Amino acid sequence: MKPSIPKGTRDFGAAEMARRNYIFDTIRSVFRLYGFRPIETPAMENLSTLMGKYGEEGDKLLFKILNSGDWTRGVDPAMVEAGEAARLTPKVSEKGLRYDLTVPFARFVVQHRAELQMPFKRYQIQPVWRADRPQKGRYREFYQCDADVVGSDSLLNEIELLNLVDEVFGRLGIRITIKLNNRKVLAGIAELIGAPDKLIDITTAIDKIEKAGMDAVCQELAERGLQPEAIERLKPILAISGTLAERLDALQTLLADNPTGSLGVAELREVTDGVLATGLRAELDLDVSLARGLNYYTGTIIEVKARDVAIGSITGGGRYDNLTGVFGMPGLSGVGISFGADRIYDVLNTLDLYPAEAETSTRVIFLNLGKAEAAESLRTVMALRARGIAAELYPDAAKMKKQMSYADALRVPFVAIIGDSELQSGTVTLKNMTTGEQQSLTPDALAAALEI
Repeated sequence: MKPSIPKGTRDFGAAEMARRNYIFDTIRSVFRLYGFRPIETPAMENLSTLMGKYGEEGDKLLFKILNSGDWTRGVDPAMVEAGEAARLTPKVSEKGLRYDLTVPFARFVVQHRAELQMPFKRYQIQPVWRADRPQKGRYREFYQCDADVVGSDSLLNEIELLNLVDEVFGRLGIRITIKLNNRKVLAGIAELIGAPDKLIDITTAIDKIEKAGMDAVCQELAERGLQPEAIERLKPILAISGTLAERLDALQTLLADNPTGSLGVAELREVTDGVLATGLRAELDLDVSLARGLNYYTGTIIEVKARDVAIGSITGGGRYDNLTGVFGMPGLSGVGISFGADRIYDVLNTLDLYPAEAETSTRVIFLNLGKAEAAESLRTVMALRARGIAAELYPDAAKMKKQMSYADALRVPFVAIIGDSELQSGTVTLKNMTTGEQQSLTPDALAAALEI
């Protein structure tokens, strides 16, 4: 039987990894440019750390790991027979694969609080796992690239993170729309329509409005227990239109008598004004339906969409002031963003935006024309590597056509030849694989020609 991999996961070959590393390196370089420092956390966390942080739907998507050894020890067979999964799971599983990087980061901050200087700016690039239904743009294993600031409630952090997003996608060449909302605005709306106790139900439903449409959202709201008059009051709020400034003004008017909602609008205004004043290249948009159904956002909510490819969110985030409180450290303010590297990879593939140098790691390959020639070629290869030029020597003295085909298949831009005449003259013949041009060079001139 031919081996396979689980649904929702992918293998990446050398060419694909070159492209993925281009994405990771671009994001990492901007993280560092903005003063963020790297950390890593384990692939698995205690379920007590993960459960209850993502809402009921998120808890269902956690991959749970069976306890080591005899995991059935102490389990009542009657529970198994009855299929009581909710009661059975804690008895057979104490750990799970991380669902995102934010909750493990909150756990890290609480656990290492004494060692950290506040505000603490961290970035983290690692895989996460979700037991989701695989579909286009949605995977069960994927990488997140997160940047977070904790220990500061200044909205300058939001402005900086949005500029960071703009810089990353500017470097990648992807045109984006940054959508903003504020959880306080959503809470104010819930109070305004007389359903403050239904905030999570409202946000979970309206977050689907772009994909499912207003009618489907209204039906879901009714199923979640909202009264018809509350739904009718909500519809015009979700339909607010006009420019960014006009929509903010309309929201301010609607929520004028609601302290929570008014504060949310004021925060949105401060963030949007601050970002636009820096000369943002991306399109900035206010989306009142943006809720990102996670339980921990308390202020700004951020979502980034690619403008030229139909795919889900490629970056998201927001402020989560109360997240560390569940780990015994209340009052620590935080805000962060997460780049979806796998979706960004799909966008770049669709738009063919990779630079030529991202496709290959080797700058030049030396042909192997015999024992003496290979020995001299290897010495030259080592000298080039010492100068930071990626070079390699074909290992076998095969026919030249085969060696040239190998270089061509790997899209290596240059081929170098040291044959009998080059040994005699102390030179190297360099062939440009794109133009076909050949030139005879000294080793020093060769290095200069290959340096980018």
